Amino acid sequence: MTDYEVLFHELAIPRLVGTSNHQKVREILKRELRARGFTIEEHVFSGRPSRAFVGSPRHVNGINLIAHGPTVRPSVWLVAHYDSKGQPISMALRLIGFGALLLGVLALLIAIVPAIVILAFGLIIVSQNRINDNSPGALDNASAVVAIFMAIDQLSARNAVGVIFPDAEEFGLVGARALAADRADLLADSAVINLDGLDDAGRATAFMHRPGKLMAAVAAAVNARTWRWLPVIVDGIALAQVSRECVTIMKGGWRTMCVVHRPVDGVARLRLDGAASVAAGLARVLRGF
Repeated sequence: MTDYEVLFHELAIPRLVGTSNHQKVREILKRELRARGFTIEEHVFSGRPSRAFVGSPRHVNGINLIAHGPTVRPSVWLVAHYDSKGQPISMALRLIGFGALLLGVLALLIAIVPAIVILAFGLIIVSQNRINDNSPGALDNASAVVAIFMAIDQLSARNAVGVIFPDAEEFGLVGARALAADRADLLADSAVINLDGLDDAGRATAFMHRPGKLMAAVAAAVNARTWRWLPVIVDGIALAQVSRECVTIMKGGWRTMCVVHRPVDGVARLRLDGAASVAAGLARVLRGF
């Protein structure tokens, strides 16, 4: 196996916030960042999880990792959350459930009985929106974390690029929101490139939270379709509030959403081709930035 594949196997283990595996993965990331000459800052936070999750704790404690060179202030931040979660249902089924709730509400304006049936269907699905620790999170989000290391290994020290690994993304962007609130100065006048789920198959998607010249170049370099709105919750939504430009890059399709947060999201189904292609595109752009 290549060094990246070894790292991928180390990272792609169930690592729900607060577990021993979660702490283990954080130490692995710090090891890899130090080996590349980065100075590491730990941003400790506590926040309230999203109320969309059934039975989630009232508060979540986590640690965002912030890494940069010894002298140059980063003008670009590469971002990928490092926590994982499992859920009884996939992202695809959750989207269907929330869509059924919306359709049911609209149907109430037309016919009561069909609307009740649709609403009941949606509520049954959404009621399964609970969190557990049974997914290795290979795609979501070990693939993106490895892609960041692939990208920075293709850059030189003169490139003013920093790395942020947010925590507790899977509880509703808790770490990214805390970072935006506590360390807005860190991201002010900077560009943020957030990576979240890079499958081998499927085309890349660029979720343009705050468009700009660099974000457009990144989208073009990874051959991504660009969107201003998507029905997904990603750290870029929070970080865009305090940055100059911000984009989230994802890669995959409907089959990808069917495995996210499930036990089948393991290393066996990924070759890291998607991570490597996105990393190469990012490096091409950032070398000339």
